[in-house]
Amino acid sequence: GLLCRTAALLGSAASPIPWRARVVHANDWPAGLAPAYLHYTAPPRAASVFTIHNLAFQGIFPRGQLGALGLPQSSFTLEGLEFHGSISFLKAGVSYSDVIATVSSAYAREIQSDELGFGLGGLMRARSDRLVGIPNGIDTCGWDPARDPLIESRYDANRLDAKTINKQALQRRMQLPVGPEIPLIGVISRFTGQKGVDLIAEAAAALAELPAQLVALGTGDRNIEEAMLAAAAQHPHRIAVRIGFDEGLAHLIEAGADIFLMPSRFEPCGLNQMYSQRYGTPPVAHATGGLVDTIVDCSDATLADGTASGFLFHSPGVASMMDAVLRAAALYSDPPRWRQLQRNGMAKDFSWSKAAASYAGIYAALAASAQPSA
Repeated sequence: GLLCRTAALLGSAASPIPWRARVVHANDWPAGLAPAYLHYTAPPRAASVFTIHNLAFQGIFPRGQLGALGLPQSSFTLEGLEFHGSISFLKAGVSYSDVIATVSSAYAREIQSDELGFGLGGLMRARSDRLVGIPNGIDTCGWDPARDPLIESRYDANRLDAKTINKQALQRRMQLPVGPEIPLIGVISRFTGQKGVDLIAEAAAALAELPAQLVALGTGDRNIEEAMLAAAAQHPHRIAVRIGFDEGLAHLIEAGADIFLMPSRFEPCGLNQMYSQRYGTPPVAHATGGLVDTIVDCSDATLADGTASGFLFHSPGVASMMDAVLRAAALYSDPPRWRQLQRNGMAKDFSWSKAAASYAGIYAALAASAQPSA
């Protein structure tokens, strides 16, 4: 709690330096106590913003720690930081902040549900008037196929043929048969149930029957790692898996894959679907959270109006995922329309500019308030 207490102190009249913060912005459960400390600080005090990147991580601690945190017993209530008899740092942030932000508009809606509220859906609904969704941006300098030093051949939307060079380099590196004609599906993920990688392992036989290859990079749950490695061993000419993380290989997968597969059961924002579109690698993803905010499902209508950028499926299961993969593979066999889809994604603005402007607007509004309510 020391960092949180210090942040609150700097936003109070008792600030030990000749400056007082007008707004304190806390992120996720490790900083969740800052809004609580501010709430129990005598005015004038700073307003608070609390951003939730993943509601599943809640910072739960025993009730007996309350005294050590320096918060009053009155904070240990259903309306405060009490959570099933324990202390939740994340709930403190939600309960006491002036504005609650999440990392996508769709996720802001989802966390108000019992299914994805992780025990806090009711509180989220009660505070929905303070809740906003602001999609993250990406590092558009570090993830730029036109100047990426980690890929085999740089390219842009006008030189997409060079993407084939990266594909062949990826196939060689992953010891798959080299061929530009077969669609190559890429996966970069934590190998966990949340990320839906178990669905990929379950679908391995069906994926191997397609005229397609799959490369996967990641680490996580031991059972899922073993299932993915077993799939690669059973289908060595179709599936290749690397356990761990390799920055260079991650960039090469984004550049060399034709399709990026992201079957997350829930995804507050997600980054790889944005990297993929920037690299001309249309994503196939479950329609949840930030994936909904950043991918426009491909259809005749969205191709015609120039908005299509990937393929969404609406049920987190193998059958629904495979239907979307098949839709992507079918369009891949139509090169002119596939090129259009790639260029649509590459033209999208995933920089931090919009998010920064949204947060700046929130800061300005809160700073203009003499004494925000908690």
